[in-house]
Amino acid sequence: MKFTRTKISDVIICEPTVHSDKRGYFMETFRQDQLNSFLDTPIHFCQDNESQSNTGVLRGLHFQETPHSQTKLVHVIHGSIYDVAVDIRKESPTFGQYTSITLSASNKKQLLIPKGFAHGFVVLEDQTIVSYKVDQLYCPEADRGIAFDDPDLGIKWPLPATKIQLSQKDTTHPTLNEYMTQLSKANDTND
Repeated sequence: MKFTRTKISDVIICEPTVHSDKRGYFMETFRQDQLNSFLDTPIHFCQDNESQSNTGVLRGLHFQETPHSQTKLVHVIHGSIYDVAVDIRKESPTFGQYTSITLSASNKKQLLIPKGFAHGFVVLEDQTIVSYKVDQLYCPEADRGIAFDDPDLGIKWPLPATKIQLSQKDTTHPTLNEYMTQLSKANDTND
């Protein structure tokens, strides 16, 4: 397994070693020991998720609030996606910046997205199947999102807005600035 840091160094591209011959291929899609030897802090995944979507479906930008924040390891089983991670860690030097990559069944790359990032992807091929591991169980009360089209983020999605399909929930997310303002007011109230 090869690990490469993206322009936001905490987000990591993982590339498995693929053994191919006339029969097909074999690869280890995940090795806890190899990943943890690359990282400063070990990760222990506890839940796997899978989605199937057609071209134009955009899921995101999702995250869970602390203490339920999730690290995700995302890969594509069939088809392809444009995958995006946005740094929403207020004290981070890369706060409000994003990194992106095309993940596909053919390139077999994976993206490790740490806690403190909003995550989303748009599907580039029909019948795309995405699988990802998380290190915290899903908690509905902590489920949050940021608007995929937040102008301050400037994400360059590879499909025009007219081709993008969102869930009802994903049409109502605030911008990152609006979310941070809401969070600040909630923290002031709790003090």
